Amino acid sequence: ESGVTLVLVLVLVTILGLSAGIAGSSWSSLTRRAKEADLLWKGGQIRKAIGTYYESSHAQGAAKTYPSKLEYLLKDPRFLEAKRHLRRPYLDPMTGSDWELIKDQGGRIKGVRSTFKEEPFKQGNFSEENKDFEGRGLYAEWEFVYTPKKTNPAAAKKPVEGATQPPEETNPAAEGNK
Repeated sequence: ESGVTLVLVLVLVTILGLSAGIAGSSWSSLTRRAKEADLLWKGGQIRKAIGTYYESSHAQGAAKTYPSKLEYLLKDPRFLEAKRHLRRPYLDPMTGSDWELIKDQGGRIKGVRSTFKEEPFKQGNFSEENKDFEGRGLYAEWEFVYTPKKTNPAAAKKPVEGATQPPEETNPAAEGNK
């Protein structure tokens, strides 16, 4: 009888160990998925803040620039009054440390990315602003970069319907070369 009891105890310990292992891996997956969602949100907030910094200017007609430090998103030094593009600093939720900065040719910050080198759970069905993340194999490949909207000068000069246009000027010298 003592042998049967020992086998029963071993089976119970094995089942308990397997259950704990499954629960642990499920918990790990749940926490990583939550961190992934946090990464998408915080990275998006920093991208938006870089965008508002870039688009705002202290002087009419001043050149648009990216910030040289992430701290400038918390208090823009170009303005005398406090102008905030980001409410508080965010760390990379995947690592708990600073973001890797993505800089332009002039060394100014145009975006951030995580340094976490693991495969993301989310592989598709991203929002429009994150559509470039589809099919990326690592969290470190998710780049939260602000790209200014291209303005089409021809579209800005598009005539109003019904308005008359002055005749196009011709260059007589150019016409002689045709």
